[in-house]
Amino acid sequence: MSKVLIIGAGGVGGVVTHKCAQVPEVFSEIVLASRTQSKCDAIAAQLDRPIKTAKVDADNVPELVALIEAEKPSLVINVALPYQDLTIMDACLEAGVHYMDTANYEPPNEAKFEYKWQWAYQEKFEKAGLMALLGSGFDPGVTNVYTAYVKKHYLDEIHTLDIIDCNAGDHGYPFATNFNPEINIREVTANGRFWKDGDWVETPPLSECREFDFPGGIGPKKMYLMYHEELESITKHFPEIKQARFWMTFGDSYLKHLEVLENVGMTGIEPVEFEGHKIIPLQFLKALLPDPASLGPRTKGKTCIGIVAHGLKDGKKESVYIYNICDHEECYREVKSQAISYTTGVPAMIGAKMMLQGKWMQKGVWNMEQLDPDPFMEALNKHGLPWEVELSRERPE
Repeated sequence: MSKVLIIGAGGVGGVVTHKCAQVPEVFSEIVLASRTQSKCDAIAAQLDRPIKTAKVDADNVPELVALIEAEKPSLVINVALPYQDLTIMDACLEAGVHYMDTANYEPPNEAKFEYKWQWAYQEKFEKAGLMALLGSGFDPGVTNVYTAYVKKHYLDEIHTLDIIDCNAGDHGYPFATNFNPEINIREVTANGRFWKDGDWVETPPLSECREFDFPGGIGPKKMYLMYHEELESITKHFPEIKQARFWMTFGDSYLKHLEVLENVGMTGIEPVEFEGHKIIPLQFLKALLPDPASLGPRTKGKTCIGIVAHGLKDGKKESVYIYNICDHEECYREVKSQAISYTTGVPAMIGAKMMLQGKWMQKGVWNMEQLDPDPFMEALNKHGLPWEVELSRERPE
């Protein structure tokens, strides 16, 4: 039984808190902290067991250290903004507490996915006898574990990997993002990037499109090539992979609105002068858009996220499609959230559970695919994200 400190009270933070509260035999005490304590209190009011809430500025290391030392958790679960990963890691090192997150660090002034900043903490965490688990969401996170599971049980060598993320849900708004608008729009408007024959290939944003027939009654959907951080760690830890790509589906309305917003400069991350004040257009746009945490009661439909891996088994060519289908309305009934937050929050709880139960506890900084996939895969079935395996599925050409 362990005490955890969850930092971040957005949509994902709400799901993580709900799911930790469902497993009292592991998470005996829960502290939920955010810059806005009222958000923490609102989540706490939804639970059927008491938790503690607190106010903290995740950009302020001394303030974080003071909270960690006052509460003395076994683990800090970081579901704040990716910009805050390093300050929270610094605070965990100073206070002597294990760390985990769901997304890699991004510098605030540049849309750039890269693990180098967090991998640089390897020696510090190892010397401190602490563990930092990176990217315990769905993608990254579950998709990394799927890859390790396929390598362990289905393929002797993985030659091509396609990570495929489909949200077939509908929230009824002409334009809204299913998670933090600032992070979402930075991702989508960045250049595409994929791994091929030992090097990275860049493409213009959303210039590569394929159709994929999704299971679970979802059917054919257009999906677009993007860059996502798990490609970097997976290709590092599975060097036999010759090609690795990430695909995400978007509706025509979303893409048209995004194109217009980009054309008029509303997706920019450089400060502009407005009535004597410096504002960042994308942050202003975020203030105008619906809060992703409010989409739960409106969203219907399903998500389907998985990987298609091709390679060799016993010297013969084989392919494996492993995926999860998640229903937005079922998620809302369980934890007051839509499926995008649910599919990130559940793996965050499971990653924390793996660490606290000692199944994944190792000194240093770790990505998900470096650890034994079996107990995590078993927990996915138990805690709300069951998975399916389909053999001989064709990859996107």
